[in-house]
Amino acid sequence: MSDEATFFLPVKDYCRRQLITCNTNDTVMTAAEIMRDKNISSLIACDDDSQPIGIMTDRDLRNKVVAGGLDPLVVKVFSVMTTPVISVHEDDTLFEVLYRMSRNRIHRIGVVDDENVLVGLINESDIIRLQNRSPQRLLQAVDEAQSIEDLKKIHQESEQLVVFLSQNGVRTKDLVQLIALLNDQITSRLINLLKQGRFKDMGKKSAFLVLGSEGRQEQTLKTDQDNAMIIADDASPDEIADIEAFSQVLIDALIEIGVPECPGGIMARNEFWRRSLADWKSAIDIWVGSPNGQNILNFSMFSDMRTLCGDDSLENQLKEYIFQIAEENTIFLARMAQNVCRFPPPIGMFGQIKTETEGPHLGSLDLKKAGIFALTEGVKILALSVGILGGSTHERLIALQEKEVLSKAQVSDFEASFNLLTFLRLRGQVESAAAGQEITNYIIPGSLDRVEKGRLKLALEVVKSFQGSISQHFQLNMLKN
Repeated sequence: MSDEATFFLPVKDYCRRQLITCNTNDTVMTAAEIMRDKNISSLIACDDDSQPIGIMTDRDLRNKVVAGGLDPLVVKVFSVMTTPVISVHEDDTLFEVLYRMSRNRIHRIGVVDDENVLVGLINESDIIRLQNRSPQRLLQAVDEAQSIEDLKKIHQESEQLVVFLSQNGVRTKDLVQLIALLNDQITSRLINLLKQGRFKDMGKKSAFLVLGSEGRQEQTLKTDQDNAMIIADDASPDEIADIEAFSQVLIDALIEIGVPECPGGIMARNEFWRRSLADWKSAIDIWVGSPNGQNILNFSMFSDMRTLCGDDSLENQLKEYIFQIAEENTIFLARMAQNVCRFPPPIGMFGQIKTETEGPHLGSLDLKKAGIFALTEGVKILALSVGILGGSTHERLIALQEKEVLSKAQVSDFEASFNLLTFLRLRGQVESAAAGQEITNYIIPGSLDRVEKGRLKLALEVVKSFQGSISQHFQLNMLKN
């Protein structure tokens, strides 16, 4: 969104709703103490019926009290406040706010609702911050970051930016790409900062990989760390020790920045996810040779690998090995497909969407579990079966169409369903973030309108159809349990 377009956004989405007030009969000292304690530069003054009458600002304190030689312990707020409170309607644009500020030579304005009740306040600095909410400026801030603390602040601002852009109509596909780009840039800048210190040679004998949704560049607001490290087979003991130390420092720094650690421990600081190239090949042999649930999960995570830092030839060598293993072990791919088809979408006998029946998410639907997982994993397995490794779900679908594994109509249906589920997931997360609530993968289907609920049902039906296609492609009916 351009800076110019910012001026035509509605005030209601950006004003401060938590009004801090005083009584018009309070002393100026009492009001000033409230302003100090709350770290604010203005205070709404209300009468005994809690109706806003005026506003007292730090300028009033400076020009009327201090410069006027008044005793703040005696003089009352009503004697120095500015009245009436100049206001705009909450549906007015930010341009109207700037116009009123300029015309009245003030720096803050009240916001009223349809009943002409004061519901918020917006000041000049709020609008300046809004103008700075652009991806380009945030990416520039990443490049200029000089510390972990800088990156932590940017990481927090990146979530706010996604919320802001989502609320103003930016497409889900573009938001997901932006989230991936910002996460990549923040991690890359962190690595560069670490390399300015004791880890100057880091990356010459190793590759830092991101896995899972981060590897596919399909993250939303709910994301944790999934990463690994490949160490060159000819790395010396000292180099291996440095790589281990770097992995510990890097992951701890990411956690400090605000990227949560993986609950399953899939992080390069853990020895299991930090191996030599030869050891990774051995691990893949073990996973494929014993296709239980955990080994399938490990193999699947690794199939989304993407080098973010270091020697990408190590990734390429490992990918070639995975290609070879996948080609030689079609039964293992069938077991992966079987795992995808094990949990059908939650659609009842009469077409109703089945939600959680108990617990903290009563009446809710986990979109990842309900359909996103089946689509991303199923597409990945189909892609592996024809020698495609890497890329996003969209890129894999296009490649599968080109190789005539899927028809154009199938790709269109599967992609539309994936896009809708991702949209609903991200929208729910944005709403939770804006409300200061926990960010999850759940939505409440009952809160959707009839059209959206119908589209969700159709998307889940498509997921069910996709599982049928997967089952047929890998002839799962021939597998012995």
